[in-house]
Amino acid sequence: MTRTFIAQSLRRIAAAAGLVLAAHGSLDAQMPQLPPGLSPETLKNNPDLASQLRQRLQGSGLTPDQVRARLRATGYPEDMLDSYLLGADTTRRVTPAPNTLDAIRTLGILSEESIDSLRALDSLRTRRLPDAQRAELLERLRDSLRTDSLLGDSTRSRTTLRVFGLDVFRRLSTRFQPRELGPVDEAYRLGPGDELVVLLTGDVELAHQVEVTRDGFVVVPQAGQLPAGGLTLGQFRAALRARLVRSYSGIGRGTTQFDVTVSRLRTIQVYVVGEVLRPGAYQLTATGTVLSALYAAGGPRELGSLRAIGVRRGTKQVAAVDAYEYLLEGVARQDIRLESGDVVVVPPAAGYAKIVGQVGRPAIYERRDGETLQDLVRHAGGLLADASTARIQVHRILAPGERSGVGPVRVVLDVSSDELRSGIVPAVPLARGDSVIVLPVPARSMQFVSVLGSVWVTGRQGFTPGLTLQEALRRAGGLRPEALLDRVLVARLGADSSRRMLRVAVRDSAGRTDEPFVLQDQDEITVVSRLAARPARYVSVTGAVRRPGRIVFRDGMTLRDAVLLSEGITEDAWLREAEIARLPADRKGGELATTLRVPLDSTYLTDRRADGSYLGPPTEPTRGGGAAEVPLHPYDNVLIMRSPEFELQRLVHVTGQVRYPGRYALRSRDERVRDLIERAGGLTAAGAPEALAFFRVSGPQRPREMPTSQPGAAAPAPAGAGAGIGAGASAMRAPLAPGQLPDSLQEQRDLRLRVGIDYVAVGRDARHRDNLLLAAGDSIHVPERSQTVFVRGAVNAPGLVAFAPGRDVEWYVHAAGGFSPRADLRRTYVTQASGRTESVVRRPFPFADSRPLVHSGGSVVTVPERMLMGPSGPSQLPQVLGAIASLVGAIVTVLVVTR
Repeated sequence: MTRTFIAQSLRRIAAAAGLVLAAHGSLDAQMPQLPPGLSPETLKNNPDLASQLRQRLQGSGLTPDQVRARLRATGYPEDMLDSYLLGADTTRRVTPAPNTLDAIRTLGILSEESIDSLRALDSLRTRRLPDAQRAELLERLRDSLRTDSLLGDSTRSRTTLRVFGLDVFRRLSTRFQPRELGPVDEAYRLGPGDELVVLLTGDVELAHQVEVTRDGFVVVPQAGQLPAGGLTLGQFRAALRARLVRSYSGIGRGTTQFDVTVSRLRTIQVYVVGEVLRPGAYQLTATGTVLSALYAAGGPRELGSLRAIGVRRGTKQVAAVDAYEYLLEGVARQDIRLESGDVVVVPPAAGYAKIVGQVGRPAIYERRDGETLQDLVRHAGGLLADASTARIQVHRILAPGERSGVGPVRVVLDVSSDELRSGIVPAVPLARGDSVIVLPVPARSMQFVSVLGSVWVTGRQGFTPGLTLQEALRRAGGLRPEALLDRVLVARLGADSSRRMLRVAVRDSAGRTDEPFVLQDQDEITVVSRLAARPARYVSVTGAVRRPGRIVFRDGMTLRDAVLLSEGITEDAWLREAEIARLPADRKGGELATTLRVPLDSTYLTDRRADGSYLGPPTEPTRGGGAAEVPLHPYDNVLIMRSPEFELQRLVHVTGQVRYPGRYALRSRDERVRDLIERAGGLTAAGAPEALAFFRVSGPQRPREMPTSQPGAAAPAPAGAGAGIGAGASAMRAPLAPGQLPDSLQEQRDLRLRVGIDYVAVGRDARHRDNLLLAAGDSIHVPERSQTVFVRGAVNAPGLVAFAPGRDVEWYVHAAGGFSPRADLRRTYVTQASGRTESVVRRPFPFADSRPLVHSGGSVVTVPERMLMGPSGPSQLPQVLGAIASLVGAIVTVLVVTR
């Protein structure tokens, strides 16, 4: 029986909790409608966080590279914030990652308040809220973010003072929310709409849920109807107990426990008017106070009062709240509980006073009548440790009644008293609009001496009268071994702030002097080092070493030491002897240096295996160990000479239609083109020997290794034109191959020129002049055979023509439609597939012109256009003829006029 009753009671309590949650939902439904311009879809997507992040990052003054560098230094991916930086695509929707705000925090560009507001804005993406409530929260967050921007982030200078206290009511993350659930105090006054739960335990197990009716009554089983409206919770509990004792005797005996709790608070409607951010009507719970209403309305405006907030109930003012008590001390003794229909009035502030300087919280504070300088300093958090107690400045604008019509309207008052010198701010009356400046103590330090130079512990020391130089040097740990004992310098401050140099000799590293040298306040002691006064000594190592340059000279340094400090010799070093150039002892005969040759040996090779054998490339036979150590002198120049015959492999690329293409190393200096083609297996059946392309690195640069992917491929041509199309004479650059740099960068590395050779003739006779000697960096490309010839330029139908053996250039031009009217017949030429260029040779009448033959497919016939050309560009003939015509016309006119 008892278990069944307890289960029923728990079900009733659960039902009461469900009603409380339903009531909470009804409060959400009573939130204001969506503001204009905000659609439910906009609120759902919540794009404001991404735009806020873009705005803050782009306005921080950091470049994208600086942002990436800071992220990389703190362990975040350097591209994490690229979507928010300058130049990012703003049309693409960006969803911030969970740790985006943490990454932005590490940049140091936002204050903690801004991060707090942005986190609250980010939370709207995941919270399930009605559209109206989401709209209100979003609007409040925008107010909070605007306040953050007014206050300034951590990287901005906070030179513009703010009105104290306004930002507290703007921030959503610190917004005061009145209780809607949970217990209330005994002084809570019941009213229509409150729901109560009456619990009986012990001899009787009962739970009754009752509601205060519109008439202010409740109906409790076994107790009947009781008045509740207007009663406090404590008063109603006492009245209900007296009524229930009649029905349940166990309550009087103590065997039945009785309690009444408020399970749901009623809703009241209050009005907030005056100088507030969002005036209007607001629905609060019955526990709402004046501060609750201020938080809901966004707090006072910039000119609204925080110290004279009135509460009107009907026609009477029932309270006046000073919010400074809450903001400064954290107590709210004047914060009364509101009732339905109350009006909270925020009037304009009566006046302000500003305080800056060495106080804890510089700001603009609202001033009430009778408040003094002492009150203002207390509001600002008191004086800082570095505040001056000599005087405090008050800048004042005289009141209209105090102005005489002549003289200044603005005055400066100095507050100085014995109280201030004792650290107590006097109670000096303040006027409306006063500006108070708390000055800092002078920056100049006193009562110290400085010890610098060759001592173990440098820096300032405290000064006491009678301090001697020996004691100051002892405090500095004594003198270093390189200290100059016979001249310790003391710079003494004079009465005119100039310094006079004094000199003291000490006997040993302890700083003892023959007679005590007494120091004065702010003396600067400098112990000179012998090493600092000595010129820098060095030796130079050049030639075949890994790190040539200057090396600091040390006494006892040898040639082997200098080579090791230069990170050893290179693979092309000549290990027979080195040359040392030494400063001459006598320059009378104009001698600049004295040179000597010193022996080297194989022990200078430091790269060795475990068995002692050398790891590097083969070298000339060298002497074994035993070369004597050669001592060096300061300023010696050591030259490790290079072996005259040493050279790494010379590499040549062979690509295209050969049996074994690849990168070949030359066997000797007299290896030629035909030799290398034979080493590569010769040409394949599809190879075209007449179109073989040979390229060579030209210019002052040292030949470089060529790319492995067809570095010598001929220039691309129209389909079917053949590999030789576009290849010029010896000044033609090789085309780009996959992996090569663009033209603008490739030219900075090397210049590969095509050399036209007749490999058909070379194949018949190895002694032919075109069988060139190979050099490092050369490349050979053998293209496939082509059956077409490309005709371009001033012809009627440029394009491809089938190759016909034995035909000359004019035949191919006629096959392409003939010469156009602008064709320059005298300058027609053919670029053979091998790269050679042959032009038409004009002969005087009656001899026939010499027209070159086209030897193979892949060749290019070019017909230039006829132009008036001068030696360095287009001719100025048309302009000259025009000027002559004008001159002739002028002369004719003069003759006619004179006649």
